[in-house]
Amino acid sequence: MDTILESRELQVERKHFFIEFRENERGRFLRITEEAHGRRNTVIIPSTGLEDFERALDEVLSAAPE
Repeated sequence: MDTILESRELQVERKHFFIEFRENERGRFLRITEEAHGRRNTVIIPSTGLEDFERALDEVLSAAPE
């Protein structure tokens, strides 16, 4: 069973996001769930990949036009 260590909720337009840092017997991970129109999509990033994920996200966002 997962333990939620920290969580936030965010609504953007008609989408609802749940961002949770969790832990289970296999380790820690970030779980991002998008809920829209009654459907859910989830992405899970193991804690060992969080620095790479953050770096890639920063690079993509810095290159995006405003």
